[in-house]
Amino acid sequence: MSCSLIQKYNVAGPRYTSYPTVPYWDETSFSLLHWKQSLKRAFDESNQSEGISLYIHLPFCESLCTFCGCHKKVTKRHEMEQPYIQAVLKEWDLYCQLLEEKPIIKEIHLGGGTPTFFSVEHLQQLIQGILLKADIADDYEFSFEGHPNNTTREHLQALYDLGFRRVSYGVQDYNQAVQKAIHRIQPFEHVQQVTQWAREIGYTSISHDLVFGLPFQTLADVLNTIDLTKSLMPDRLAFYSYAHVPWIKGNGQRGFKDQDVPKDDVKRTLYEEGKKQLLAHGYHEIGMDHFALSKDGMYQSFQAGTLHRNFMGYTSSKTQVMIGLGVSSISDSWYSFAQNEKNLDAYYACLENNQIPVVKGHVLSTEDLKIRKHILNLMCTFQTSWSDQAMDFVEREQVIQQLAEMQQDGLVQIQKDHIVITQQGKPFVRNICMAFDLHLKRRKPETQIFSMTI
Repeated sequence: MSCSLIQKYNVAGPRYTSYPTVPYWDETSFSLLHWKQSLKRAFDESNQSEGISLYIHLPFCESLCTFCGCHKKVTKRHEMEQPYIQAVLKEWDLYCQLLEEKPIIKEIHLGGGTPTFFSVEHLQQLIQGILLKADIADDYEFSFEGHPNNTTREHLQALYDLGFRRVSYGVQDYNQAVQKAIHRIQPFEHVQQVTQWAREIGYTSISHDLVFGLPFQTLADVLNTIDLTKSLMPDRLAFYSYAHVPWIKGNGQRGFKDQDVPKDDVKRTLYEEGKKQLLAHGYHEIGMDHFALSKDGMYQSFQAGTLHRNFMGYTSSKTQVMIGLGVSSISDSWYSFAQNEKNLDAYYACLENNQIPVVKGHVLSTEDLKIRKHILNLMCTFQTSWSDQAMDFVEREQVIQQLAEMQQDGLVQIQKDHIVITQQGKPFVRNICMAFDLHLKRRKPETQIFSMTI
C-alpha cells in the first residue's frame, strides 16, 4: 500500500458500529418513553419473522488490560457476581413486561469485561433465567467471549449445554514484551488448551482476536502470532487495529509512551503483511478487520450478502431488534439507539425503582436511516447503491464530489447510481464511510474523539 495514501487518509474517524455514531446522538430529543415506543414498534414488526438479539454485558475483570477500550470494572471481589446477575434478570423482566409477546431469541452474546470472571453456576443462572421467558429461534446463535487464563472446561461445557456453539478468545499478541506493556500475560499454552477443549466439547465456531499496532510490537511479532494461531486453526479471526486513545481512557493506556506505539505506514505494514499471512493460511477477508475459513458461518454470510454489523461488531445473524442488558450496554431498534447507565450503582438504583436503566440515546431521522443503510452496506459488502429512490438523499451530490478524489486514488469506483470499494480501497473503508457521514460533516469535532483510521 502506498505510504502517501496512508499519510493522506490516516485521520481520526469512527469504526461505524452505528450511525449516527455515539458522539453525534441527539440526546435532547430522546427520552426513555421514546425508546420504549421505538422498541415496541420494532419488536411487533420483527419478532415473529426474525426474532431478537441479546447482548449481555458482564463488566468485571480481575486486572486491567491497557489495550482495552471496553467499559469494565476491575475487581477481585467475586461476591459481586450474584447481585449483578439478579440485576440483569430484573432488567430482562422489565423488557419482557414491555414487549408483552414472548420474545424469540435468535442471538445471545456475552461480552465484557470478562464473562468468564463469573462462576459456572452464575452463568447458568443467568442464561436459564433469560431463556425461561423466551423461545429460541430455529437458527439461533449463542456466543461468548472467553479469557484464556480463566476459562475452564466446566465453563465451556456448561455454556455448550445451554446452546452456545461459538466462543471467542482474546489473544492479542504472543510476544512477552508486548503482553507486559498491555498488562495481559497470556502464554500460548493457555490459548491452545481452551481452544482444544472447545473443539472436544463440540463448539462449531472458535474465534481468536488478534491486535496489530500494540506498544513495542514488531512485524516479526505479528507474523509469529499468526503462525502460532495457524497451528490451532480457529474458524474465524478478528485482526483489529489497536485504538490508541489515552485522552479517553486515562491512565489505562499510559503504561507506555506514545512513541512506543507503531504509527502510520509502520503500523499499516503490520496489517498488510499479517493479512498476506492469513490469506496464505486459508482465511478469507470478511468486511473490515475480519477473516474466516470457508466452512465458517461468517464467510458464508459474507458470500451470500447477508453479513450484518451492529454494536457487537460483525454478525451473520441479522435482527432488527438488539436489546443490550447490563451496565453500559447499548440497544438498537433500528429506529433508535439507547444506552444503559455506565455507573454500576446508578444502574442498580434504576432497577430497584422498576425502571429500565437507559440513560441516553438517539431517535433516527428519515435521513439518518438512509445514511445508516449506506454505511452498513459499505461496511458489510464494500458497495452501496441509490438506484432505489428510497435510498437517495439530498446531499448525495456533495458526497459523490468528496468521493471523486478517492476515485482518483483508486479507492472507489463511482457509477451512475452506485459505488464499489476497490481491493485497494478496502483498508480505507472507514474513510469512505466518513464521506457519507452527514453529522460529522456538519459538526466536525473540535478535539480528537475517534481513533485513527489506519
